[in-house]
Amino acid sequence: MSTPTVERAEQADPRPHGAPRRVGPLRTMQHGLTLAGRSVLKIRKSPEGLLDVTLQPILFLAMFVYLLGGAIAGDTGEYLQRTLPGVMAMNMVFGSLGTGMQLNNDITKGVFDRFRSLPVARSAPLIGAVLGDVVRYAVSIAVLLIVATLMGFRIETNVLSAAAAIVLVIGFALCVCWISVLLGMLVRSQQALPGVAMSFMFPLTMGSNVFAPTETMPGWLQAWVSVNPVSKLADTARGLMIGGPVAGPLSATLVWMVALVVVFFPLALWAYRSRV
Repeated sequence: MSTPTVERAEQADPRPHGAPRRVGPLRTMQHGLTLAGRSVLKIRKSPEGLLDVTLQPILFLAMFVYLLGGAIAGDTGEYLQRTLPGVMAMNMVFGSLGTGMQLNNDITKGVFDRFRSLPVARSAPLIGAVLGDVVRYAVSIAVLLIVATLMGFRIETNVLSAAAAIVLVIGFALCVCWISVLLGMLVRSQQALPGVAMSFMFPLTMGSNVFAPTETMPGWLQAWVSVNPVSKLADTARGLMIGGPVAGPLSATLVWMVALVVVFFPLALWAYRSRV
């Protein structure tokens, strides 16, 4: 963003510095989509930023399938069928950490000071960062499915159901992103952010039914796993990709998605306004 651009924006926005902007939802989304293009451009310039959402899930999948699949399911092929949809869900949660870390880096470097000088909605930079991650998630799932297919995974329903599973998983990731955004705004140390974020994300991902059936766990853990949103998402993706119940897990997943946005979007916006 060049200096002349900032100067023109300041002239177009005569309000006092830091005064709240009142922008309608439609304009806010337009501003967010425009800034989302900035995130996509950064991916094009630095494709190595995709390594965290492509290499990590492949390692998780291969490790659990070939090391533990035989012990848990008795057959690695059967275990791969059950685990792949869950790994998709888990990977999206871990992938959301990058959003908070990038925002934390931007705010530390003063990027948001320039955003404040522009006549855009206050929430647009956050919305743009979250929406821009759709490309990362789509690439991640595509790579994971290609590798899983080479390992022997096969869709047992149909292409439309599988596509619906992919869209749902990406939509869930966008909702979880608001937890990451909140942490990125609250934690001031870039070095401390990954550890703090993982303390929130690990109970969601590893404390789920992604890698092991719920009934094999202790009772106290079953109580958490049975309501864990990642478990519900994994069950829905399994139903859509390899067959099984869909309506119940899908309803629970949608409720969780709405709840995540309703709770964490306002908190993230509050933390952002407090920070800048």
